[in-house]
Amino acid sequence: MKLGIIADTHENMPMIAKAVDLFNAEKVDLVLHAGDFISPITAKGFKGLKMKMIGVFGNNDGDKLFLLEKFQGIGEIHEDYCELEIDGKKVALMHQPKFLDSLIAAAKHDLIVYGHTHEVDIREGKPLVVNPGECGGWLTGKSTVAIVDTKIMKAQVFNLGDGL
Repeated sequence: MKLGIIADTHENMPMIAKAVDLFNAEKVDLVLHAGDFISPITAKGFKGLKMKMIGVFGNNDGDKLFLLEKFQGIGEIHEDYCELEIDGKKVALMHQPKFLDSLIAAAKHDLIVYGHTHEVDIREGKPLVVNPGECGGWLTGKSTVAIVDTKIMKAQVFNLGDGL
């Protein structure tokens, strides 16, 4: 199974469109969004996904009720942390890496996905840790996402271009 991993889109609609195009072209099976959508208008950009999306809220997400409403039919958004089973793998999805070291040490998950730092962080092993960097590109100037292959538990980072 292929998972599209995205975080910190920060309402950058052109970069959201590029990420959606990439995920569709790569035929990912599911998209995980590690938070900071920002506003409900971002749902328009994600409507083009040909697969479901599961996300968590970030610390900058505003009107959570309206975000939930707008993302109906696109996917689901959870609070700032959720645990999932995907393709027989235990997955932790969160925005802020508050408990990252504890989760890694506990070794109960196969994959841990987080955002918030706007920096790419790929740590191979069990668990595989993935921060795809920021899709929005506002802070680093780079817009990145990742794809994880759950069969081999490897992540590949894709640069979507300059986020500014």
